[in-house]
Amino acid sequence: MAPTRYQGLDRDAPGDITRRELYFFNLYRCLEAFVYASLVFAPFAGESVRLLRPLLGHTVAVVYLGVAVILLLLTERLRRHLAATIGVSLAIDIAAAAAVLLALSGYSLVPMMLLVNIGIAALLMPQRAYVFALGAALGVSIPYLYDLVNDSHESVSGLSVLAMTVAYFVAATLLRNLGGHLREAEDLAEQRGADLLNLEQINDLIIQRMRTGVLLVDRANYILRINESAWHLIGNPPPGERELGVVAPELSRRLYHWRHKGQGEESAVSLATDMPEVIPRFTRLSPNDDANVLIFLDDTSLVSRRAEELTLSSLGRLSASIAHEIRNPLAAIRYSAQLLAESPDLNGDDTRLVEIINNHCTRANDVVENILQLSRRERSRPETLDLNAWVLGFVDDYKQSNDLGQDQLRAITSNKRLEAVADPQHLQQVVWNLVQNALRYGRQPGQPARVAVVARAATEKGPALLEVIDRGPGIPPKVAAQIFEPFYTTHEYGTGLGLYLAKQMSEASQATLEYVPVAGGGACFRLTLQAAVSIGPGGAVAA
Repeated sequence: MAPTRYQGLDRDAPGDITRRELYFFNLYRCLEAFVYASLVFAPFAGESVRLLRPLLGHTVAVVYLGVAVILLLLTERLRRHLAATIGVSLAIDIAAAAAVLLALSGYSLVPMMLLVNIGIAALLMPQRAYVFALGAALGVSIPYLYDLVNDSHESVSGLSVLAMTVAYFVAATLLRNLGGHLREAEDLAEQRGADLLNLEQINDLIIQRMRTGVLLVDRANYILRINESAWHLIGNPPPGERELGVVAPELSRRLYHWRHKGQGEESAVSLATDMPEVIPRFTRLSPNDDANVLIFLDDTSLVSRRAEELTLSSLGRLSASIAHEIRNPLAAIRYSAQLLAESPDLNGDDTRLVEIINNHCTRANDVVENILQLSRRERSRPETLDLNAWVLGFVDDYKQSNDLGQDQLRAITSNKRLEAVADPQHLQQVVWNLVQNALRYGRQPGQPARVAVVARAATEKGPALLEVIDRGPGIPPKVAAQIFEPFYTTHEYGTGLGLYLAKQMSEASQATLEYVPVAGGGACFRLTLQAAVSIGPGGAVAA
């Protein structure tokens, strides 16, 4: 929502008003009061205007001039109460004009000056325009009626009073409509300005978050704009240093050759120590602008990473195809080995060979199943979970589906409510795999396994954590550095894909899986889950 320019106006105000508009209205009132004082103390109209009631004229002129100056000085404060300010100040204007007309002979220019007050008030407050016009009409009519009742020969003609009354209403009508159109135009311009400002902020944010470095350089090689990636790629120079030749001499040299030869070098270059290599690209800000140049810095490591991702994706599809083709021959080999094991003519050595065939068929089948599971993995469908309730339910389901024997599996939950965003199916598979590994390998020799599934918060306002902890011998540091790599295993019949699949599924749910050593022995596999997002008052987003 676009912010308004002022927040302190009355609710019945027609719209926001700038300080300048109200200031000039009060400034005109000072001019008006000065003219009244000039007419009263030193009449400029000659024989046509005479002072009939000096005391009244002098008093009104002095008081009105003082009030006008005070209103001018209090413009900033009065702006916060627009409706009351305009109503009261216009009533003072009408009363002062009526009193000056009573003090002077002839109609003079006093009603004409009041016409400006009515017009400005109608422009600022169109819904009360006709009330202002009626008040002004009554104000200029009072001196005429007073002189008429007292049979004064100084009274002006009723035609003049009627003409001014009509002029007040005409001016109020015209400026009321004009004020409405101006206010609509002002609101539209304000909305367009807010939209442009929001669009500019979005563009700036996009440019700042781009992985490609972007610099805008003028003719003197002074950096006008730079995004975060470019600032990092040129070695994180001090914020106040803007000379391209100082912060990136090689880039400045290439820009010089591009400007004078029309073409730049295509080779990659590192612009700072320990920074990745980049390929600079230059382009003018506009076809007719030779002064400002846009420089794009393409990080070659990102290009290599994208190529690697494409290669791995292709290899994954190829592996899935191969695994699918292996399943049928593998099933035939295993079935034949099972039939061979039933033969009564096998001796001990042959029986051992058949057992080896079955074991390795089982291992190969597990590899095939894991690869196929990875290739046909469904897209993550995250939802908000109550992590405490989920952990309790998971442990109950696991105990009902598996005979633990002497092994122990327990759930540890937090005292406060924990919410996280994850795909329940993926999370179930990940934690199931981790618990199976912990029960299988996380035990001391000759002792039952003790495994805990823990739900807790990292810090008071940090993300939710889900941990699978065992009290076994732990994992050596050299092994821990490779456990998430595909096909890495320390077990004779392991496939080396369990933890790799768990990590892939975790990342699909925007969670991170890591191994954490446990003090005193044991292993901890920690899932850092994405925090649940809630919408607070006023549309604020809170985690």
